[in-house]
Amino acid sequence: MTARARVGTSGWSYDHWRGVLYEPGTRDRLARYTAEFDTVELNASFYRWPRPERFAAWRDRLPDGFEMSVKAPRGVTHARHFVLTPEWRERIAAGLDALGLRRGPLLAQLPPGDVRDDARLAAFLADLPLGARPVVELRHPSWVAEEVFATLAAHGAAYCVMSGAGLPCELRATADFVYVRLHGPTDALYQGSYDDAAITWWAARIREWLAQGRDVYAYFNNDIGGHAVQNARSLRDALG
Repeated sequence: MTARARVGTSGWSYDHWRGVLYEPGTRDRLARYTAEFDTVELNASFYRWPRPERFAAWRDRLPDGFEMSVKAPRGVTHARHFVLTPEWRERIAAGLDALGLRRGPLLAQLPPGDVRDDARLAAFLADLPLGARPVVELRHPSWVAEEVFATLAAHGAAYCVMSGAGLPCELRATADFVYVRLHGPTDALYQGSYDDAAITWWAARIREWLAQGRDVYAYFNNDIGGHAVQNARSLRDALG
């Protein structure tokens, strides 16, 4: 099967996207989003993990071929720092299962102050539900290490390639897919717009991963001012 690149945004419902993606009278923002993009990263799940019925409702509204990546709850990644209790494992599994064929990878993001802990990372990955297709966003620079990449590869987990916000940008592929989060071209989260040269550069990197037979998920998180939508359109067009 030919590798595929999916380009979207982190979240889909922002008031300041009026005039960029939505018209003033747009009532169904998800429908408008899915009319243009084939993937989205669900961020609301980080703050409050939805019930399975909510995931099922999204599944039924998403078109064929669309994939929703899901951000793991902060109750696991921030409050417990990658310690996955049996209760949380069951809740995560139920939600992902309810998405069915619309399910994309599961993103687990550690706080920027959490330093490298190989044993905790390995235990977390081993405890995840089967088929979770995990992605780990490791923001502290101490995680950039060959042993960490080997642990991820051993569990079929993707290293999250990060861009912007002063985060380490390490172009590493540790799974059969690559996951990229583009937080903006400046040192501030959610702000700024990538210029044409940057879009062209990222398109070239994505083509390299595709040539290796890896699917690619790329999400723009620079939502302020609607830049995420505009940059996602540009990257999608650059990839043809």
